[in-house]
Amino acid sequence: MPSFPFTHLKYINTNAIPSAPVAHDESSYPVLIFMEGLNGLRQMNTFQVEELVSHGYIIAAIDQPYAAAEVVFPGGRQVGGLSKDQLNLLLQQSISPVTNAPTLNGQTLKDGIIPYLAQDAVFTLHQLASLNHADPNGILTGHLDVQRAGVFGVSLGGMVSPEACHMEPRLRACLVMEAPMPADVVESGLQQPSMWILSDADTWRLQRWSDRDVMQHQTTMRDVFETLPGDGYFVQVPRMFHLNLTDVPLLIYAPFGRRLGLFGPVDAHRVHRIVNAYTLAFFDRHLKGMPATLLDGPAAQYPDVRFDSRHP
Repeated sequence: MPSFPFTHLKYINTNAIPSAPVAHDESSYPVLIFMEGLNGLRQMNTFQVEELVSHGYIIAAIDQPYAAAEVVFPGGRQVGGLSKDQLNLLLQQSISPVTNAPTLNGQTLKDGIIPYLAQDAVFTLHQLASLNHADPNGILTGHLDVQRAGVFGVSLGGMVSPEACHMEPRLRACLVMEAPMPADVVESGLQQPSMWILSDADTWRLQRWSDRDVMQHQTTMRDVFETLPGDGYFVQVPRMFHLNLTDVPLLIYAPFGRRLGLFGPVDAHRVHRIVNAYTLAFFDRHLKGMPATLLDGPAAQYPDVRFDSRHP
């Protein structure tokens, strides 16, 4: 891409600093794990991460080799991400498995790639527990409440998040942003309180999604929601494009992005306010036990949001 769509970035002030000390308002804080999208970065949702951190959460965002745009290991070795076309068979095997399972590096993955990626989230939770016991940098020791842990992700990360909850009961809340659900999650369901944030079928078709993708997103997310034994929330934002769920609209000059068909007609800042409001309300209620009136029904301040919930 040419450089001019990014010239405005020099005027942006961020709200984060390296090695920030932990606030002393509380002795420890709930932890969340963020799962990136395909060919994304662990920094791709800073709008959402900053909102959560500023309200008392500690977040670990991770890059997954071959799924992320690029991963740089401590020794300097770099691993580029595989394309969606390269991973598609493995992704589809997790969503709609077939008998003749695809292979990766000579290994047959009968359940596809998603259970493999979900192990990274479980591993991260173990590492957070170790950091809570003894952080080599002396920042996080004693401040991580891994008994109040949750996970959230967008797109591919939204597929991996419920799979991680399926594997690890210590993850007590699951937020999915616009992603089809793995077959084993659809079959067995989720035990944790869960929220889905997504657009609608008309908007997906406007982005030239295939009929298969539209159907998989519609049916699998709704199927898991309808079978939850506990609290669940279905938050639809019509006319919200897929990339509006990330930082991308903040990084590219908006008129240029719209001409490329990257962004929908809804203002990106409004989408981010909606996503942040529902994200914070969800984790506050289910990890902190705080009141969250936004989750009690349709909200007057967000009349364009289609809100559905279920409770035990």
